[in-house]
Amino acid sequence: MRQCFLFAAALLVLSTPVAADLAADGDWHEAAVAPVDAPVMSTSPFGLADAARGDAPAQAASVRYFPAIGASAAMPAPAVILLHGAGGVSRSREGRYARELAGQGVAVAVVDVFGPRDTGDFIERLMTTTEAMALADAFATLAWLDARPEVDAARTALIGFSYGAMSSVYASYRQVAETYDPPLAFAAHVAFYGPCIARFEDVTTTGAPVLMLWGDRDAIVDPAQCRLLADDLRRGGSAVTVRHYDARHRWDGSQRQWKAPVHIAGCRFTVDADNTVRDTYSTLTMTDAATRATILSLCASRDGYLIGGDEAVRRRSNADLAAFLNPVLFPHAPD
Repeated sequence: MRQCFLFAAALLVLSTPVAADLAADGDWHEAAVAPVDAPVMSTSPFGLADAARGDAPAQAASVRYFPAIGASAAMPAPAVILLHGAGGVSRSREGRYARELAGQGVAVAVVDVFGPRDTGDFIERLMTTTEAMALADAFATLAWLDARPEVDAARTALIGFSYGAMSSVYASYRQVAETYDPPLAFAAHVAFYGPCIARFEDVTTTGAPVLMLWGDRDAIVDPAQCRLLADDLRRGGSAVTVRHYDARHRWDGSQRQWKAPVHIAGCRFTVDADNTVRDTYSTLTMTDAATRATILSLCASRDGYLIGGDEAVRRRSNADLAAFLNPVLFPHAPD
């Protein structure tokens, strides 16, 4: 009952009309939107094959919902789901995007994949919390949004950052969507500085467009490999837009500059049509945390990669994001 009251109260105070589109100049501002916890139930499949079997354990997801300003049942808003990177959810990135987008008439759900799974320290959680789990949370959140009267879930984009960007791209493949069997597919996919380490045997996509963004000074992104992945997606049926900038990793996060010790840009995986994931080099199959750790230890680079925010680049990527998303989120907006 309290949860219902919070949702109702949040919607009543949001009275400014829904925006016609996202600001094209990328100069976005945060709105005073109060998020609420979304009661989303998910599952925890280790891999795509586990998700396909349908026997993964149930798992309550951790989702914060930012209602779109001006949205109502009479004027439902489009939506965005945000998937964080390896460092988890941050106020400077996911929280900022959520308030900026909600202020422009887009409902936002921020998924914390790590939070409810109690997976230990930084390295341990990357071994035990997988892309298949992130996908389970993303599709479960999409289904939850579909039940919200103030949301038009058919206009939902999935946006991932770094680690989450990989899941956003995976979700664009038809076999992945069919594996999770959501009530509807994502309308668009966005990958911010995501490693392009996995290629699908069956490149058929859902047909939704994909936007890939990366920094030219980001060692975690192999541009040649990402272009191969973009070509796969195009052959599979999706329009793909690529934008890159003179930037380090995570240019849209904190202004603190530092060097992360390890990256996986050199890893290569193949996803078979039956959802089996194999290391392309060793042909080892990734089935559990132990095999995942073994495979990643063989391909991870200890050279590290630079991280650092850049507001000028962020405005440019906001503008590119607006150009990509506006036709999807606001297809009937006037010229």
